[in-house]
Amino acid sequence: MISAGHDAREPAQHAVALGMLSYLPVSLFGAVMGLTGLSIAWQHVHEHYGFPPLLAYLFAAIAIAAFGGMLFGYSVKWITAPNAVSTEFKHPIAGSLFGTFFVSLLLLPIVLAPTSLGFARLLWTIGAVGMVAFAWFRLDRWMSDRQQVAHATPAWIIPVVGLLDVPLAIPALGLSDLHPLMVSTLSVGLFFTIPLFTLIFQRLLFEPPLPDALQPSLLILIAPFSVGFSTYVATTGQIDLFAQVLYFLALFFTSVLLGRLRNLLRCCPFRVSWWAVSFPLAATSIAALRFAAGTPGLLWQWIAWVLLGFTTLVISALLLRTVVGILDGEMRELSS
Repeated sequence: MISAGHDAREPAQHAVALGMLSYLPVSLFGAVMGLTGLSIAWQHVHEHYGFPPLLAYLFAAIAIAAFGGMLFGYSVKWITAPNAVSTEFKHPIAGSLFGTFFVSLLLLPIVLAPTSLGFARLLWTIGAVGMVAFAWFRLDRWMSDRQQVAHATPAWIIPVVGLLDVPLAIPALGLSDLHPLMVSTLSVGLFFTIPLFTLIFQRLLFEPPLPDALQPSLLILIAPFSVGFSTYVATTGQIDLFAQVLYFLALFFTSVLLGRLRNLLRCCPFRVSWWAVSFPLAATSIAALRFAAGTPGLLWQWIAWVLLGFTTLVISALLLRTVVGILDGEMRELSS
């Protein structure tokens, strides 16, 4: 009888063990975005400065592993705790963070294309279709229901930034026939950046400050300008006046928002939400490297290298702290 009772409890205990991943936030796909962006930045250094590609390959491998781990973990959450996924998707703030999954699918093909072009194209196609559909859904939902100003946080930018990411891999994938798609997603993404940025900035000015856990997400406000610059240059093939405007806006907001986050280490303990700083920094580093490659002047070179060095240190520190947290069994606490 004791043995039978023990056997009967095993499936339930197994389900509980799997259900422990119900705490896993979809926003952790942002780590994949940041790692992939850093790999792309170091690949740019390899191509334009002859730097060995070791770091580019290393961060690409880590990004792919992180994506695989997150895809498995969130799939387990979806199967064992569907209500938690549904609640997260319907949340007025966290719901926008599902865009990080599609952006990951749009960025990974850039580092996969040299070794597996067919697979890279498949991932990008899924990401592009999913991102356009997700952006359409979020915009429709915002316009269909009355929204609260307090919910207008930097996370709302992600569906827009996702559209701006759609064209980035197209040159590497050899899909030149999709130039109209590049133009359309660039135009829609930049257009909706204006009202959303204004709304979020108004909320920051006139509403109570963001909770400490959301402070790192402020750097998301940089992304439309840094990603917009790279996408615009990839689409037009030149660094014209408008491209320069986007780049200098990215630099200005980076300097302002990094100043706002200078006390982050003292104000609150590490959480996986800190990964929100990784992709905006990586995107700004890529923009700086692109700008330096196309604009003569030692100053632009120095700015690019300083940004890349700082971004590499920040993302490496986030990666190390996250790995330590996983090994120590702290992920539930770090995800809160």
